[in-house]
Amino acid sequence: MERPTKEEIRTLPLYVGLDLGKIHIVETDLDAKKALEELKGETHLGFDTESKPIFLKGEVSPGPMLIQLATEFKAYLFPTRFPFAVSAAAAVLNNPAIQKVGFGLKDDNRELRGKLNIDIVNTKDLSIVLKHLAGEKNSIGARAAVAMMLKARLGKGAQKSNWGAYPLKDNQILYAANDAHAAISIERILHKMNKFYHLT
Repeated sequence: MERPTKEEIRTLPLYVGLDLGKIHIVETDLDAKKALEELKGETHLGFDTESKPIFLKGEVSPGPMLIQLATEFKAYLFPTRFPFAVSAAAAVLNNPAIQKVGFGLKDDNRELRGKLNIDIVNTKDLSIVLKHLAGEKNSIGARAAVAMMLKARLGKGAQKSNWGAYPLKDNQILYAANDAHAAISIERILHKMNKFYHLT
């Protein structure tokens, strides 16, 4: 198993994860309760965050604007502008019975702790797992991982968009949800391969 080159990734079909009908945005207290009810029984969830991009030298990040959690079949987006969305996301992130899987989690965890006082427990950084699996010196990011494990190209069009604006645009919703969905999809493949047990 080898890390694909940028040229190889460009030739792959675009990753098709969840459509808008499978993505739920937590905007009300009722949304938060429904999300918690849906997610509390899961053992693994894809996880990611989005922050407002920083363009000016010396500018300080306001922290995550969005927290994403995904199952194989649906995703929930938690805009941090809503206190009940933050509380609901925190209840999942600090639940030791649910493993949160994603890429480059160190930065996400630091930002969530520092800006939102959320402590995350039971995480798995797939970039490190795949680094060992592929025998690479450097960690493997989401884009390379999706190409390697799912034979698809993860779209990055909305990555540098303004995550501080609201409401979110459709392309932002799809991008955010499918970053988390790609993580849980790769975790399922690793689980079937039965190889990650001795790597983590």
